[in-house]
Amino acid sequence: MKMNHRLKSNLIYQLKENKLGILSILVIVILSIASILAFLSPHDPNKINVMNRLATPSKSHLFGTDEMGRDYFTRALYGGRVSLTVGFLSMIISTIIGTIVGTISGYFGNKVDSIIMRIIDILMSIPTFFLILILNAYLKPGIQNIIIIIGLFSWMSIARIVRGETISVKEREYVLYSQVIGEKPNVIIRKHIIPNIFPTVIVASTLNIASAILMESSLSFLGLGVRQPNSSWGSMLKYAQGYMGEAPYLTFFPGILILMTVLSFNVLGDIFRVAFEPKANND
Repeated sequence: MKMNHRLKSNLIYQLKENKLGILSILVIVILSIASILAFLSPHDPNKINVMNRLATPSKSHLFGTDEMGRDYFTRALYGGRVSLTVGFLSMIISTIIGTIVGTISGYFGNKVDSIIMRIIDILMSIPTFFLILILNAYLKPGIQNIIIIIGLFSWMSIARIVRGETISVKEREYVLYSQVIGEKPNVIIRKHIIPNIFPTVIVASTLNIASAILMESSLSFLGLGVRQPNSSWGSMLKYAQGYMGEAPYLTFFPGILILMTVLSFNVLGDIFRVAFEPKANND
C-alpha cells in the first residue's frame, strides 16, 4: 500500500507541475465523451444533401459539410468513436499478450527466454505496418478485424519492457521467499510480479494507444480501414485530399483531431513514465 500511495503522490505531483498533462487529460476526456454522445447531434452523419455540399463552417454546421453535403462535425464525432475504440481495444489486446509473454520470458529465463526473445526479434525485424497492410487487404474490411490485427502485431515492444522489469523484480526478497516456500510460478507471477510491474505496463499501454490510433488512421487513409458510409478520422482525410484547394477545412479538422489525440496520449505516457520511474526524476 505504501508503494501505491507513493506512486499516486508522484503522479499527482507531476500533473501539478506539468500543465500540459492536465490539458492532455481534458482533451482525451472531452473527445471521448463527445464521441460517445455523438448520437445527440441533430444531424445524421450519413445523410446526403448535394445541394449543400462543401458548405463552409457555420452555426448550423460547425465543421461545414463534405463533398456529399453531410455534416462534417457529426461525422468527426462518429469518426472519433471509431478511432478511439480501435486505439483502446487494440491496446488491451496487445497489453495482455505482451504482459503474459514478457513475464514468462523474464521469470523462467534460460532456454524459454532465449526462444521467446528470438521470436520477438524476428517479429520486430519485419515492418509491422506493411504486414498489417497485407493481412488487412485479404481480410474482410471492418473495425473488428482492424482491432484484432493491430492488437496482434503491436505487443512485442511491451513484452520486451515487461521482460526487463520482470528480471529485476524476480530477484527481490519476497519473490525469492515465495520460491523457497514452494509457491507455483503462475501464483508468483500473478501475486508478486505483475502488481509490481503494473506502473510500467500503464506507461507502455498509454503510448500504445497513440500508435494504434495512428495505425488505424493510416489504414483508413489508404482505403483499407473503415468503409463508406461510415467514417473515421483517417477515412475523412482520405476523401478530403481531393478538395484541399476549395475546402481546406475538410483536411484541417480530422487532421487536428488526430494530432491532438496522439499528442495527448504521448504527453500522458511521458508523465506516467516520470511519475512511476524514480530514476527519470533525476534526469
